[in-house]
Amino acid sequence: MNKPLTRIPVAAINPAVENQLYEVRKKIYPRKAPGIFNTWRWAFVWLTQLAYYGTPWLAWNERQAVLFDLGARKFYIFGIVFWPQDFILLTALLVVSALSLFLFTAIAGRLWCGYACPQTVYTEIFLWVEQFFEGDRHRQIKLDREPWSGRKLAIKSAKHAVWIAIALWTGFTFVGYFTPIHVLWEEVFTLGTGPWETFWVLFYGFATWGNAGFMREQVCKYMCPYARFQGVMFDPDTLVVTYDEARGEPRGSRNRGADRKGLGLGDCVDCGICVQVCPTGIDIRQGLQYECIGCGACIDGCDEVMNKMGYPKGLIRYSTENAMLGRYPERSVTAHVVRPRVLVYATILTAVTAAMIAAIYLRVPLKVNIIRDRANLVRYTDEGMVENVYRLQIMNTAEQPRRFDITVSGIDSATLHADALLPVEIPGASSRTVPVRVQVDPQLAKPGSSRIDFHVTATDNPALKADEKTSFLVK
Repeated sequence: MNKPLTRIPVAAINPAVENQLYEVRKKIYPRKAPGIFNTWRWAFVWLTQLAYYGTPWLAWNERQAVLFDLGARKFYIFGIVFWPQDFILLTALLVVSALSLFLFTAIAGRLWCGYACPQTVYTEIFLWVEQFFEGDRHRQIKLDREPWSGRKLAIKSAKHAVWIAIALWTGFTFVGYFTPIHVLWEEVFTLGTGPWETFWVLFYGFATWGNAGFMREQVCKYMCPYARFQGVMFDPDTLVVTYDEARGEPRGSRNRGADRKGLGLGDCVDCGICVQVCPTGIDIRQGLQYECIGCGACIDGCDEVMNKMGYPKGLIRYSTENAMLGRYPERSVTAHVVRPRVLVYATILTAVTAAMIAAIYLRVPLKVNIIRDRANLVRYTDEGMVENVYRLQIMNTAEQPRRFDITVSGIDSATLHADALLPVEIPGASSRTVPVRVQVDPQLAKPGSSRIDFHVTATDNPALKADEKTSFLVK
């Protein structure tokens, strides 16, 4: 006989377990960690932000050098103009980006996350502002624990004012890639920005302020999918931030100059600096964790302590699993960078990149689309000729104006009649629709569908031409 199910009251659930499942986030106060990896991080902060904020202000051929004009469906990147028909190049760019990420991760883990990811870069900037107004880690903790006062309100208000200014400038720059930034600048000062421009400036600014000012490591730990699947791209020869447990354990505090071997201790003095400097708040001594973004802050912090204690650097360092297990010496780590996985990624990346560059270099700055007149597929002229009507959309993707001649072939008696005066002139980076009529003597054309070819040729450069095929109908 089945026993009745017993209902457990909600109040009987272990509150300790409930607290573990729904732990309230504790604010992380990263400590400054001067060192080589900190220098590299700030070098990438300057490099990425100079490129991001400065690029929209560059001029090229009396226009903005980089502009994604969605309304006109033209994308200007320095001397090249891309059209929606060049979508395949965007696909190639995404493939190159993905392969680069795979390659860098296979070599040295989350290099992108630790040095060039916008979340990391803006968090570094916002942390610098926070430290400027509130002081170092200990002063920030003390300030947050203080009751609200005029002094605390002034400090917090000044910090957030600078944060919001940076965030709004970031949003303004983002929109400046889609609306000419000089025009946008004037619109902002005259309060004449359009609804979509206003929305995206505020939305992007709000996202920057929220992600870099408040969410910080939560974005890396919970929102970013890369942290979840990075492990499948690691192997035992991938360089990752590693704690040398054999050298550091057993850990314990001691005075400088103490005989650690006599005390039975390893090199780790259990100071907690590696945890205090970590932007995600993890303890690297517990092993590699998905929250680690590979920034190397713990390496800088630990090396500083090792210097003070007179111990060799490298208790925490970039190393590989195989090296830590003694399968090869530390000096051979770099020699194991070149391995089958890395070679495959590098080969594919090189091939795709070369193909993309070749496609851009060899692309013909002329595109032609043919549209049949569906209202009158076939008609007869007063002279008894069979006539089909077409519309030729000619796109001059170069930035200089050109004149193009149009001819037709495929049927011996075919003659072309254009409503526009030929050759047709098309301004730079523009398109024009040219209605044309093709007439054929019915005595010289077979009934049904026959292939014809339109030839569009630049008058100043016969090598610049486009050939498009279509059908000619005879009833």
